[in-house]
Amino acid sequence: MFDFESSFHIKLDGLVDTHIHTAPDVRERLLNDLDLASAALREGMEAVVIKSHVESTAGRARLASEATGMRVLGGVTLNDSVGGLNPDAVRAAARMGGRFVWLPTVSAGNVTGDLHEIMGIIGEHDMVLGTGHLKPDEIFHVLDIAAEYRIRKVIVNHPLTGVVGASLEEQKEMSGRAYLEHCLVACMPRHDGLDFRRITEAVRYVGPERCILATDFGQRHNPSPMDGLKQFIHLMRMEGFRDEDIIRMCRDNPLELIS
Repeated sequence: MFDFESSFHIKLDGLVDTHIHTAPDVRERLLNDLDLASAALREGMEAVVIKSHVESTAGRARLASEATGMRVLGGVTLNDSVGGLNPDAVRAAARMGGRFVWLPTVSAGNVTGDLHEIMGIIGEHDMVLGTGHLKPDEIFHVLDIAAEYRIRKVIVNHPLTGVVGASLEEQKEMSGRAYLEHCLVACMPRHDGLDFRRITEAVRYVGPERCILATDFGQRHNPSPMDGLKQFIHLMRMEGFRDEDIIRMCRDNPLELIS
């Protein structure tokens, strides 16, 4: 299915990728923060979001933005390496300009602590809440608490992957309070190997107005995030999606979150 050369002609002007992994990291990454920012700038993208499972990317994103002129956003993932559900880590990320707070990913399944103080900080700073690798029942619990704090910027990260495993009905219910972020990496052979039609089925069921397309690329064994996003667009077109729907999911919806 994947033919990355066939999508090289696709333009990324004004688009946003909300999920990219860069170096430095504990895992091998294809690009560092500055390389990614420079490449995204050349492609004319509006913004990119850099994510780490082990440390805050708030300061790194700020430096990459200042060095290149590209809008690079970061945040903190609340895994054990930053103290888990640690309000101090969220507060520090916010003060450094971080825009995203992701709930546990590699530490998911061991989620303990009081979410309320964290939600208060997210709401105070108008940050974006990502649900990480939580399971559907945990996500619904988080959405309930987020509503108490009037948090209006929420992403359910890669709902179709094995680590999350949300049904179509669950995704539809979640979409009333969050955007569903579908990542191309889930379809790659060394990852979930998901049938791409699972993504198109989910997008049609929920509606493009509540979905975001991202790559979750940055692994050394995968193509670049920019080539990944081009391929994602190409495949969506091949599956019959209109350009206006693709722009909605790759530009308008992400900009609603990071504006």
